[in-house]
Amino acid sequence: MNHLNNKPKKVLIANRGEIAVRIIRACCDYGIQTVAVYADVDINAQHVQLADEAYALGGNSPTETYLNIPRLLDVAKRSGATMVHPGYGFLSERAEFARAVIDAGLIWIGPNPETIDELGDKVKARKIAQKVGAPLVVGTSEPVKEVQEVVAFAEKHGLPIAIKAAFGGGGRGLKVAWRLDEVAELYHSAVREAIAAFGRGECFIEQFLDKPRHIEAQVIADKLGNVVVLGTRDCSLQRRNQKLVEEAPAPFLMQEQREQIHQSAKAICAEANYVGAGTVEFLLSADGTLSFLEVNTRLQVEHPVTEETTGIDLVIEQLRVAEGYPLSIQETPSPRGHSFEFRINAEDAGKGFLPISGTISEFTPPSGPGIRLDSGVISGSTIPATFDSLMAKLIVTGATREQAISRARRALKEFKIRGVESVLPFHQAVMEHADFVSGDEFCVHTRWIETDFINELERLPRQSVTESQGVTRTFIEIDGRRHELGLPSDLLAELALAPVGEQKRFQPTIQEIQEKVPTDPSQVKAPISGILHSWIVQEGEQVNEGDVIAVMEAMKMEVQIHAHRSGKITFCVQAGDYLDVECVLANIG
Repeated sequence: MNHLNNKPKKVLIANRGEIAVRIIRACCDYGIQTVAVYADVDINAQHVQLADEAYALGGNSPTETYLNIPRLLDVAKRSGATMVHPGYGFLSERAEFARAVIDAGLIWIGPNPETIDELGDKVKARKIAQKVGAPLVVGTSEPVKEVQEVVAFAEKHGLPIAIKAAFGGGGRGLKVAWRLDEVAELYHSAVREAIAAFGRGECFIEQFLDKPRHIEAQVIADKLGNVVVLGTRDCSLQRRNQKLVEEAPAPFLMQEQREQIHQSAKAICAEANYVGAGTVEFLLSADGTLSFLEVNTRLQVEHPVTEETTGIDLVIEQLRVAEGYPLSIQETPSPRGHSFEFRINAEDAGKGFLPISGTISEFTPPSGPGIRLDSGVISGSTIPATFDSLMAKLIVTGATREQAISRARRALKEFKIRGVESVLPFHQAVMEHADFVSGDEFCVHTRWIETDFINELERLPRQSVTESQGVTRTFIEIDGRRHELGLPSDLLAELALAPVGEQKRFQPTIQEIQEKVPTDPSQVKAPISGILHSWIVQEGEQVNEGDVIAVMEAMKMEVQIHAHRSGKITFCVQAGDYLDVECVLANIG
């Protein structure tokens, strides 16, 4: 591989899961070595095994590991990395990380820090959009300072309104208020999420379009000033503002709408001196109103559908741009076929898409014509409660949308996952729903799951995981290199038994304990494994059935806890505690 200079290239991937695996594979194709980093819980993860080198970050929380800039830069120095790819999420849209990487003498694979600052501030991004004539709905010109401003905006401009983290992205720190009495709590919730995810809690307000579609344009730009829009995607199928199914090109658009999206996206990125891969997002209401939403200054989760319909490897293009090469394509390509992406999350759709942690006992993906899988897991992988619930992405492509739908139905039926719940049953239901698959119109919008989808999916019982037999594998580090050890499982099992002289027995499982303990109707139990973020009510307060009493956080999602009955509440745990699913949070008597 001939590069602009002969200095050996080595990419530190400041991320985990499927996107880290995706970047590793692109680097391998491009001829560059890779360095993985990992939290303790990820020591056996796929990205760690596939990279040329792997280094421990020490700890299990995001703050200790993948958000820890000093540790990441220390690994870069120790490993001899020359470039840093942030993936998506974590530090990918943090200008301070980009600056730290550049100041350390490394190549940052992404936009300039100044561009990240400008477009990452949603208020400034709106001003750029206004300057270039992009379509926009009414919104606040600056972040609001208190909840009363949010209420005043809603009263003046009407509901629904969107409360959006000024420095957010990826749907986090975004709340939509449909009633005036929920504005205050949703504002506080958006601030909490923004602080937890991005370190800053400022929010601004804008009108929320009625039943909007989520349309976005993939952009790639080089350091020579060339900006190319690679096409559109529809990402309307969401739950809690997190996308579940995406497709390219966006279907059922009028040609003038598509052209306006392309032109606005290119103009916004050119005005911001954009470099690298980025996505300009829009909302399209049922009445045809188009409005700029935001710019994501990173690679998107859904980038594979654009790759499949353009033939362009976006990660390799990122690497080329970072090294100073011109774009390999100079104009918007005509799409070749149609592609869907299904996010395979560890969530139980029958229980409100609750995220699930655990160990995968079987992971058997589909194959055949038009099938691609971007995965961070295999059979035996562990899904930790501290990180995102995304396990893999199933990408299905056909010559037409109709053929892609047929292939998707077949692929989803073939896909087998055991050990943890997944959203596969939801995907199967969607691909049979007329609102989504009709050849005449597209009726899905960003709140379709909450308002139109009749969720009759089975509430799945918690799956049990079969213990591994034969060899148990563990790992050690020697000079920064991860090495695997295989130890007899029977030997490790013996170590778990009681001391010599006492009766030998295994500890009972949580399930066995719960089966022996009578159910107490006063108990409020945790619906997920995660952190109790906060109590919404006071100890000893009288609550009513249906009241929001607490907020838990797991896999980067907030889950509200509602009172299942009326009565006086008594706390059993404190805010900040980590809790297993079914742990008792409180009693309502």
